[in-house]
This record gives sequence, structure tokens and C-alpha cells, in this order.
Amino acid sequence: MWGLVPLFWPLLKPSGAAEILAHRMVWSLAVVAVALLVVRRWGWVRELIRSPRKLGLITVAAAVITVNWGVYIWAVNSGHVVEASLGYFINPLVTIAMGVLLLKERLRPAQWVAVGTGFAAVLVLAIGYGQPPWISLTLAFSFATYGLAKKKVNIGGLESLAAETAIQFLPALGFLLWLGADGAATFGAHGVGHAALLAATGVVTAAPLVCFGAAAIRVPLSTLGLLQYLAPVFQFLLGILYFHEAMPAERWAGFGLVWLALSCLTWDALRTARRTRAEAARLSREAALRVAVVAPATGVAPAAASAPAPAPVKPTS
Repeated sequence: MWGLVPLFWPLLKPSGAAEILAHRMVWSLAVVAVALLVVRRWGWVRELIRSPRKLGLITVAAAVITVNWGVYIWAVNSGHVVEASLGYFINPLVTIAMGVLLLKERLRPAQWVAVGTGFAAVLVLAIGYGQPPWISLTLAFSFATYGLAKKKVNIGGLESLAAETAIQFLPALGFLLWLGADGAATFGAHGVGHAALLAATGVVTAAPLVCFGAAAIRVPLSTLGLLQYLAPVFQFLLGILYFHEAMPAERWAGFGLVWLALSCLTWDALRTARRTRAEAARLSREAALRVAVVAPATGVAPAAASAPAPAPVKPTS
């Protein structure tokens, strides 16, 4: 769904990116509120209100995802689908860099190679575009910041989206009312179909996130990470094959470096996951061996070997 969403935003023309963004905020809150009513999960609201730190982080998350959504909608409807896809390709590299700079995390050698290759890719693309790829960088940094804020808040995906859209709701509604009073709103002015499509922005926003949240508890994390590359791959292919955007040689070179960096990251993640599983299996075998050795040496079952000896019985007078 995330990979195919570039096909949706052009359907909302002649609405501008700002109006589409405002509708996305308003209708997303409506969809999420209905979902929360169905599952009856409201206890988190009281906890969030009582925590100024979490409220502040949710506000930061709402602000940066507003930038991310707005730039992405504008990019797709302005013929920059390929550059938008690049933003989500380099997002994992930006996230790693932020982990080093802000959280003082240590990188493995392969991760350093990936980040360095990603930086080289940005330089090559800057030469190719004649300027830095601002759309890609804005999307990557805004989404990485959003992920960092969400990590610190640590509440569920549905609840987090509800809180974020609740913060966005009043400014977005105010903007839509101002557009209507100014006679510039397209909602209702281009038929019922157009109005329904604008209202559907809530479903387009919430449905993939709900599915992602459901998948996250069922699919191994390594698999989930690999699957997330599908969205920018689909966007990239749509940009070239459907929207027929230009891809000169220098852009291919830049994208090639990005894909090389992501391949390095993926290889390192899979190798680390295998080593972790192997170490866990080794520790399990050693624990089982210790139990097997203890039993013959004591002449009792393993459970009994670790049980305390019974207290001696005093003779009765």
C-alpha cells in the first residue's frame, strides 16, 4: 500500500498539496477514532496527558510527520516520484547516523561502510541534479526524526497516530475553514467523487499503519526490515515506468551507490541475526549439558538435585 500510494495523490487534483495535507490530517483522526472505539483502547490517553515529556515528543512527531506528508504529496504531484523514493531509500542510513550522533550508538564496520557509501551517493546525486536532492533529504531526515520521537514515546502505532492527528486536527481544520471562506476550497466544489477521494485520505493513511502494526508482532524483525524496502522500490518503478521521469546516467550512479549501501546494511543485519541465534543456541546447549552432568554425579534427578534437603526429624520423647 505504501509503495502504490503515489498513484492516489494525483487523483486529488485540482486540490493543492496544502489542502490535501489538511484533509489527510482531519480524516485520519476520524478513521483512527473509529478504530479506537471498536477496540476500546482509551486508557493510554490519561497516561499521555499526565506526562509532559511524552506530550512534547508526540508534538515533535506530529510536526515532523506533517513536513514529511506535505513534502511527499507535493513531490508526487509535481513529478518528483523518483526523488521521493530516494528519500525512503536513504532513510535507514540517516537513522543510523542519527543514532551515532544523538544516541552515541556504536556502529559495526559494515554499518560505517554503508553510511559512507550513502554519503557518497548524495554527493553524486547532488552533481546529477545540479543541487542537493532536497526532497529526498527532507523526507529522509523528517521520517528519521519521526522514528526517533516515536521510539522515545513508546506507545502503540494506532494510539500514537491518534495523538499525532489530534494535535494536527485544529490547525488543519482551521486552514480548511479559511480556504472555504476564501472560496479557494475544492472540497464539494468538484462533485461528490472528489469529496469522497479527499475523505479517503484518512483510510489511505491509517490502513497501511494498522497493517504494519499487526505484522510487527507476527513477522521476524529481520524480515520486517527487508519488507520495508519494497515501498521505495515500488515508488521508484512507478516513477520510471508509469510517470516516465528522466533517469540520466549520474542518477543511476547515485541510486546504485544507495542500493550498494542498503545491501551492505542488509547483509550485516542478517549476519548479526544469525550470530545472535547461534550464540543463543550454544548457551542453551551448554545449560542442558550442565544439567545432564549434574544428574549422574548426584544420583538424583536434575529437579531433585537442586532441591533443598529435607529437615531432620527430631526423636519424640
